[in-house]
Amino acid sequence: MPDHEAPRRHHRTMHPVEPVTPVAPRALRRTLFRQNWRDLVFLHWPADPFQVAGLLPPGTVPDLHNGRTYVGLVFFRMRDLAVGGTPAIPYFGSFDEVNVRLYSRDALGRRGVVFRSLECDRLVPVLAADASFRLPYRWSRIHSQWFDNRLLYRTSRRGTSNAGARVWLEVDNALMTPDPVEEFLTNRWGLHGHAFGRSYYLPTTHPEWSFRRCALLGWDDSLIAAGGLSRPEEAPVSALYAPGVPVRFGAPVSLSGT
Repeated sequence: MPDHEAPRRHHRTMHPVEPVTPVAPRALRRTLFRQNWRDLVFLHWPADPFQVAGLLPPGTVPDLHNGRTYVGLVFFRMRDLAVGGTPAIPYFGSFDEVNVRLYSRDALGRRGVVFRSLECDRLVPVLAADASFRLPYRWSRIHSQWFDNRLLYRTSRRGTSNAGARVWLEVDNALMTPDPVEEFLTNRWGLHGHAFGRSYYLPTTHPEWSFRRCALLGWDDSLIAAGGLSRPEEAPVSALYAPGVPVRFGAPVSLSGT
């Protein structure tokens, strides 16, 4: 399916889509909050663009690369969450997270991600994210541990026995260059969401990714199916590891007419 035939729920003038760039194409006018992402693992599978279209906020469409869109399962450690220029929030500002994300673009051509779920092992950030941005955080049990050069993540959602994920990865110190699809999936400079009757775009910025060579040793997942998509049966088409980046978020911008 060509990119211009992406499923749409709104007929409107679409600006040219922004190019995929290794750094953010726009500077933030002001920093809303800051955080550090550590020990990131990205797993990706192809997804049905028509299925994805029904899960995106109004005013957005699936972002396609050579006619395909994807679903991502991302594991990482969140550290030193801070608001504006204030010091990092103690205890509640550091936690592990596992998210299911889709790939979107809006009428202005901005590429983003849309979260179907965000597992978190701290309850207070779950409540705060729901109250402010209506992000689908879920209170979960998450375990992460290094065994020499092997990294394990494991999560299970509290209150249910059928939503969880696991990844087991061997990491090399050698740098690796992502392919064009992986660049398309990881060079994302904002998120699209919907809160209080309006869709919004929340811009982000961080240094260029530095990926390390890795080998996927094992995985299991039921979070993607819990997020309304088909459960993956095959191995992911991409597995990436990044040591981490400092991240800044700007103020949300409303998508007009949504």
